[in-house]
Amino acid sequence: MRAGSQRTQRGMTLIEVLVALLILTVGLLGAAAVQLNALKYTDSSRMTSQASFIAYDMMDRIRANSAADYTATPPTSGNLSVARDQDLYDFTTNIASFGGPTATGTITRNQRVYTITITWNDARAANTATAARSFVLSSRAAVDPVVSP
Repeated sequence: MRAGSQRTQRGMTLIEVLVALLILTVGLLGAAAVQLNALKYTDSSRMTSQASFIAYDMMDRIRANSAADYTATPPTSGNLSVARDQDLYDFTTNIASFGGPTATGTITRNQRVYTITITWNDARAANTATAARSFVLSSRAAVDPVVSP
């Protein structure tokens, strides 16, 4: 054996360090991508929950004031002396504050069944320029009258 060939290697070579750094970088980038997707979808589910809160609140208001027609056009300002106008104004204000100026809400009635639809732009979760999401709530607002035979 040669005298110079019996040296033991101490430490790491530069190539080993670079490979370890590359593996660490790929792992960190993957973790960051997972975290960004989690934030994106959490925001989307928060908006769906907020839309459901607004719709159920409006349905409770319709039930409390069942004699009023809630399919009318919402007023542009609140009116505390007329409960229906104030309810509709609060409904549109709540929708605009949670979903921005493009969010919309509609109330329709078919016989005694009210349908509340809230639509907003959820482009952040869909990774597109526009992605409309909707929450629809249908419920009977009044009890059917008892008919005697």
